[in-house]
Amino acid sequence: MNLIFLQIHGRVNESLKKSVFAVMLGFIEQLLATLFVMSLIFTYCLRIVDIQGESMENTLLHEDRVIIGLLYNKPKAGDIVVIKPDEAVTLSDEGVLEFSEGIHKTIIKRVIACEGQTVDIDFDKGIVYVDGERLKENYVTLGMTHIDEGAFTGQYPVTVPEGYVFVMGDNRPVSMDSRSDKIGFVSEESITGRVLIRISPKMDFVE
Repeated sequence: MNLIFLQIHGRVNESLKKSVFAVMLGFIEQLLATLFVMSLIFTYCLRIVDIQGESMENTLLHEDRVIIGLLYNKPKAGDIVVIKPDEAVTLSDEGVLEFSEGIHKTIIKRVIACEGQTVDIDFDKGIVYVDGERLKENYVTLGMTHIDEGAFTGQYPVTVPEGYVFVMGDNRPVSMDSRSDKIGFVSEESITGRVLIRISPKMDFVE
């Protein structure tokens, strides 16, 4: 009788061990699959970026951490985008595109106007117009657009060429952006992604 009990007990223990092992193996497989998928997502779809500088205050502050979407098609006005402007694009006196060396630095700015739209800036009053309409820029809280940085001095209003956008930082007094002759119009190809969510110091959607 004891022998039968020991045999049954042994089989139960062996079955239990196999069951626990199978559960652990399944968990490890799921964990590895999840990590693999997350790795693919953060390689090809999303990226975490740390904000450096004050040009997007108060929307994004220095050392904020955000997630950007890499699968980004046509930019829209109001989008906050990550750009690597290796080429500065301005206009000659005849209105022809001129190309010069860019700043070779990754920056984050807000899209103000897209291809085909016309931008005008009243630097005396600090007002930005797109297609003749004054922009309602509630995000600009640290000073209006009073500084002309030389990209299109004397040429406003300017029409954004095909394949380009006009960008500015929300903190206009300190932002180097499309107003600058070191940036000018920004090629859509130089946009690497759009800011989606702030994850640090607090999590929220960015607009």
